[in-house]
Amino acid sequence: MNKSISLFFLFFVILACARPQREGVDFDAWGEYWFQGQAEISSYDLTQYRYGEPREGEAVLIFVTEDFSRSKQVKLDNPDAVGRDKLSVIKMNQTRDFITGIYPYHMMLSAFTPTREASQGVKFTASSQEWCGQSFTQVNLNSGDSYSGELFSYFEEEGDKSFSVSGLAEDDLWNLIRINPNQIPTGSVQMWPSLVNQRFTHEEFEAEEAFVRLTNSSNNRRQLEVTYGSGNRELRIDFEKEFPYPILGWEEIRTLENGEKEVTRARRKAVKVIDYWTRNALEDEFLRDELKLNP
Repeated sequence: MNKSISLFFLFFVILACARPQREGVDFDAWGEYWFQGQAEISSYDLTQYRYGEPREGEAVLIFVTEDFSRSKQVKLDNPDAVGRDKLSVIKMNQTRDFITGIYPYHMMLSAFTPTREASQGVKFTASSQEWCGQSFTQVNLNSGDSYSGELFSYFEEEGDKSFSVSGLAEDDLWNLIRINPNQIPTGSVQMWPSLVNQRFTHEEFEAEEAFVRLTNSSNNRRQLEVTYGSGNRELRIDFEKEFPYPILGWEEIRTLENGEKEVTRARRKAVKVIDYWTRNALEDEFLRDELKLNP
């Protein structure tokens, strides 16, 4: 009897600790591409609107899977030693480089989304560097769709501040596409705009109603479209229909108060799957040519 009770208690504990898993994703096939110890790097020609004018530049998307700490929300140094604190995530690093007149902008966005577990993104960061100064934003998932964040900025009005926000992160959508587009909620969604967009607008971190839809743009392409209820922002991401759903380009449309539209566009130049972190010698610089990256 005691043994049966112990087994029942153990089974109950296992069930209680189990976390919901994503449905409709073949993780055996998914892992053959994403759990191979390499990253996917794509380069893009970028037209970035800034200060009322289009600026030519370059964007890069890097997607890679990592073992993440649930408690610390950082990449684990020794994932085999932490037990259930280990969380598999797909990470997107997005960089944007462009020139405004005499001085350059260097921007980077990172998004960390659980792969197998049915959870929203657990962490988002963004940094911006230009000759006037630099800023950094970090947003961490607390539970459900509730996030807490911090902004460090050289602007007096923003200063160093803490904030909270709830809803789906726009920056989560890129990773959800790569996991499987069926993971994206469609229709009316409470969503907060990209951290990169917030760096341009300096608006408060607030969720608003957005309409999300997926459409077929050709026989082998799909498009994710996000339209915010305020009417001042649209996002369109183009990607291939078939796994691994590579991203071909995107558009961001900002509608000004006078009705004028500022359209930022990115179109893919090249793609490569590689363990880039081991290719840091002078002799590896030819790989930049293969990715058609600017000097």
